[in-house]
Amino acid sequence: MIVQSAPPGEPRFVMTMAQHTAFAGRLARAFGNDAFEAVAPREQVLRVVDHHDDGWASLDAEFRIDPDSGLPYHLVHTPIEEIVRTSAASPTLNEAHHPYCGLLSSMHSWGLYNGRYGLSDHVLIDRFDAATRPRLEAMLDGELARQRRLKESLAGDPETAPWLDEAHVMQNYKQLQFFDTLSLYFHCTHAGGRLADAFPHVPKSAAADATVAIEPRGGQTYALAPFPFAGAAVELAFAGRWLAPLPPGGDPRARIVGTPVSRQAVTLVAGEAGAG
Repeated sequence: MIVQSAPPGEPRFVMTMAQHTAFAGRLARAFGNDAFEAVAPREQVLRVVDHHDDGWASLDAEFRIDPDSGLPYHLVHTPIEEIVRTSAASPTLNEAHHPYCGLLSSMHSWGLYNGRYGLSDHVLIDRFDAATRPRLEAMLDGELARQRRLKESLAGDPETAPWLDEAHVMQNYKQLQFFDTLSLYFHCTHAGGRLADAFPHVPKSAAADATVAIEPRGGQTYALAPFPFAGAAVELAFAGRWLAPLPPGGDPRARIVGTPVSRQAVTLVAGEAGAG
């Protein structure tokens, strides 16, 4: 799950990974204009963006509570055995839909622990101790094996073989990372805490990337430059529940499920010409 930050003493906005990926999928559908190529193959890329964290579904349904916060576990604060399981389960579920979905999902899982294939300075595996790393490394080695197997399968199909051009695969991977990290910009940080930031390696094409800057403009409006979406503005919303820390005991799942679902809205507009 994702537990958004909040000012001291205020409730936190908590969302499932399915709510997070649904928002990422709406970004993917809006992406593309004269400067930025839209996602292709469209059906498969949209599908994996919509479902890139499906391995979390059963865990999210449990609403397991972090005793340190009194709220559901937030992302990497989740127990390591569950993180390992979800990281492998997401590619398995995506592979069941289509080999190319499985490939991109597997790359996403592997990349999260390894600086997103060199696109990020955040190397998640370095955060884990020596006792934990063997389990993570075994899972990650399994994902590399999965990728080799899926590429062989895709290469044997005349329809999908052209998708395996290395630059094109990386273009799709970078698109997925942009939709994921832009979503996390909103999902992890409350509105008052969001600052100007930048997203490097956003693909204009298979051969060219841009750095997309984002700047809050007030009133839940955010300016992006260069603007990678169709139209003059994109209006979006994401769902979650406002929760205060739960006291020990009782049935936390029943209390959380009984809390109404709310939404936070954002509007993305074009800013001044930026890097890229």
